Amino acid sequence: MKAEDRRRFLFERMMGLTLALCFCLVAVFAAWIALGVARGGNIALPAVLLSLVMLFLVCVWGMVIVPYKRRERAVEQLLRGYAGAEGTRGVIPLSPCDALLLDQVQALLDPSQLFRLNKRQAQYLALQNQINPHFLYNTLESIRSEAMLAGLGSVADMTEALARFFRYTISKVENLVSVEEELQNCETYYHIQRYRFGDRLVLSIQCAAEDREELYRCRLPKLTLQPILENSIIHGTELKVGVGHLTIFLQRTGKRLLIQVSDDGVGMDEQTLERLNARLGKGGLNAQVDGASHSGVALVNVDNRIRLLFGEEYGLHVYSMPGMGTTVEITMPIITSDREVRNTEALG
Repeated sequence: MKAEDRRRFLFERMMGLTLALCFCLVAVFAAWIALGVARGGNIALPAVLLSLVMLFLVCVWGMVIVPYKRRERAVEQLLRGYAGAEGTRGVIPLSPCDALLLDQVQALLDPSQLFRLNKRQAQYLALQNQINPHFLYNTLESIRSEAMLAGLGSVADMTEALARFFRYTISKVENLVSVEEELQNCETYYHIQRYRFGDRLVLSIQCAAEDREELYRCRLPKLTLQPILENSIIHGTELKVGVGHLTIFLQRTGKRLLIQVSDDGVGMDEQTLERLNARLGKGGLNAQVDGASHSGVALVNVDNRIRLLFGEEYGLHVYSMPGMGTTVEITMPIITSDREVRNTEALG
């Protein structure tokens, strides 16, 4: 930051206040003289001084307090993770240091950069270990072949499902996929989990028959539904006694795609629910949540990717009651082409 920039800023601010004060003095004395001439006498000096003080306070309010409050609101938005403060430069007088700080914060909050960070997090959540995909696929295929030769049909079937799941999960996480492809991956994941839970786990995919073809063509970020379905199983139905029912419900509401992933598991208390929803909708600055809470990390990651691609008006919200289950509601725009994405530079 140059010293001349700082001096120029201070000079402009001081000149502004000085001119405002001079204007107040000229206006008050002009009014004093005019009223004195009109009434054929003098106006009391205290009244003039009071008017001068009031005008000066108005200038201070307009040139100091109001810009300060606007700047305070802008900083609060930045701290909440919103990258929408570009327009504050023309409204809020910024010192050279403030302007430099704003530039750096805007760079940190760049949507494409945040999306790249979230893609890496999504890849990490999808596969914790850095395994070469081709090695993984070949190994699973070898296991499947050996299981078939040994007459272990269930092992071969499970291995094939696992290979399909990993192939979908690992490849090009930044791409958009159709709702139909995402649901197929959910069914593959459910098929794998059935080997563990057996008849204790039931999945149902529902939508209006007349909307099914249109809804299945809609585009959404890859790995939007499966992490939420996994969360429902691990934190909902797994802890429940008896059969756990999972439901994926899709519907169109105007120009929006509404997806609800529900379970009838143990649910969560009001405080836990509030903390979880508080993490959602706050942008990339809040993507790093407590590492012990895999539930929070997965949901915040999905929410951030949706908001970075489509806008702050979309994302996740969670509803839950203890003993009744949990519903994760996903809101996205209805799009059928990647070109309709608001933040297209975030796509690979």
